[in-house]
Amino acid sequence: MKRSQMQKKIDPAEICFGLNREADERSLAAFLQLFAAPVMLEALIPRLSDDDISATVDFLTRLMKKHLQENEYHTLFLNEEK
Repeated sequence: MKRSQMQKKIDPAEICFGLNREADERSLAAFLQLFAAPVMLEALIPRLSDDDISATVDFLTRLMKKHLQENEYHTLFLNEEK
């Protein structure tokens, strides 16, 4: 997915899953951006149980290990310089 598509203004009404792969990818990017908004995280994180936190970190880590090479993890996720 192009970076410009990930950075444009998000219209929650355009989030729709199940139509086709392109729409699913676009919707997932928008959904995750809305989910990761600081105001959302400030409200949600204190309400999570220890198990919720562990399960979320485990799930996201598994996805990154499965789909990213080590150098991609360091540059894309950790924002480390090469």
